[in-house]
Amino acid sequence: MSPWLTVVGIGEDGFKGLGRNARHALLRASRIVGGQRQLDLLPVCIRGERQLWPSPFSLEPVLARRGEAVCVLASGDPMFYGVGASLARQVPADELLILPAPSSVSLAAARLGWPLQDVVTLSVVARPLAALNAHLATGVRLLVLSNDGQSPAAIAAQLAERGFGASRLSVFEHLGGPAERRIDGIARDWPNEPIAALNLVAIDCMTDANTPRLSHLAGLPDSAFKHDGQLTKRDVRAMTLARLAPMPGELLWDVGAGSGSIGIEWMRAHPSCRALAIEADEGRQRLIEHNRDALGVPGLQLIRGTAPHALAGLEAPDAIFIGGGVTRDGVLDTCWQHLRPGGRLVANAVTLQSEMTLMAWREQHGGELTRIHVAQAQPLGDFDTWRQALPITLLDVTKPL
Repeated sequence: MSPWLTVVGIGEDGFKGLGRNARHALLRASRIVGGQRQLDLLPVCIRGERQLWPSPFSLEPVLARRGEAVCVLASGDPMFYGVGASLARQVPADELLILPAPSSVSLAAARLGWPLQDVVTLSVVARPLAALNAHLATGVRLLVLSNDGQSPAAIAAQLAERGFGASRLSVFEHLGGPAERRIDGIARDWPNEPIAALNLVAIDCMTDANTPRLSHLAGLPDSAFKHDGQLTKRDVRAMTLARLAPMPGELLWDVGAGSGSIGIEWMRAHPSCRALAIEADEGRQRLIEHNRDALGVPGLQLIRGTAPHALAGLEAPDAIFIGGGVTRDGVLDTCWQHLRPGGRLVANAVTLQSEMTLMAWREQHGGELTRIHVAQAQPLGDFDTWRQALPITLLDVTKPL
C-alpha cells in the first residue's frame, strides 16, 4: 500500500523553505492537519481542507481518515519530540511518509558551531525542569527545547541553585525565520526580559566553586541524598547496583525504598531506565520526592504502600532490590513471582533475623551470598582508628529463563 499519510516538517521560513516533495504532498492533500502556527504558514494555493489539532490533543482526526490523502504539518523534524514519532507508533511504515525540515537543535548547533553528536538534546515541553539535573557536569553542552517564554529564566535559576550559575546560556527565538533572535548571558545573572514562547536554550555547563561532583557511575556520596538514616550507604550501594546491572529500558522495583537512593541511581545509569520506589512511611516518601528531583530523575514513580500488598498490579520488573522488610511474610516470594525470567533480585540484610531469612530462601532458589564489611578511619584522641559499619549480607540471584 502506498502512503496515504504524509508528515511534513515546516520551519519558520514557511512554505518557501520546503523541498519539492513536501510542496507536492501539500498540494495533493485533501486534508491538512496541524497547529494554528503551522497552518498559517501555508499560502492560499494550498486547497486542502485545514483542520486544527483537537484540545485535548488526539491523533484520532488523522487516524480516522485512513486511505485519504492527508498531510500533517509539524515544526522542524517531526521525529524529534514531534508528532511524527507518535504517528509512527500507530500507522504502519508502508502507509506513512515523513519529510523532515531541519530541527531547531540542528539550526542551533550550526549557529553555535557545536558538533551535534557531542551535544545532549532535551525537551522540557510539558516535562519537569528537574530532568535537566541528571545531565549537569562541567564541559557538558545541552540544547533544550523550551516549554514557553518563561523557561529560559526558570532554567537559569535552576542552574544557579544546583551550583552551575557560571554556565553560559544562549537563547534562540524563531530559529530559521525572519524574526530569529539570539540572547546570551550567564545563568546566575540571567536578564529578566520578555522572550518569545518559541525558543530553544543552549547551555554550556560550568560549575561554581565547591559544587560536588555527581558521577553517573554507581555510588554517589551519601551527602547527595536527604535521608533520615534509612539509606543504603555509598559503598554498599555501589556493590548492590553492580549486581542489579541496569540496562537501557529496564524497570526496577526498589522495595522498602527508604530515601530512594537505589532507584535513583538505577535511573541515572541511562535515560531510558525506569524505577518504582515502594515506600510506606510518609516522611520517607517526601525524601524520595525531593531526591528524585534534585538528582534529575523526576520520572521515578513512587508507590505509597507496604510490600507485598503494594506490589499487586504493578508492571513486571527486570530487577528488584529489597532494602527493607525481607522478614515480612510473602515479600521475597511475591517479588520472585513477579520478576521477569532472566531478571535479577538483590536483597540486603543487616539483622540476624533478616540474614537467616535470606539463607533459608537461598536454599530453595539458589543465588550467591556476599558479606560486606566497610570500615572508615576516624579520630581516636590524638590518633586514628577504624570504625566498622554494620556488616551487610547481600543475596544476589537471577531468575531462570
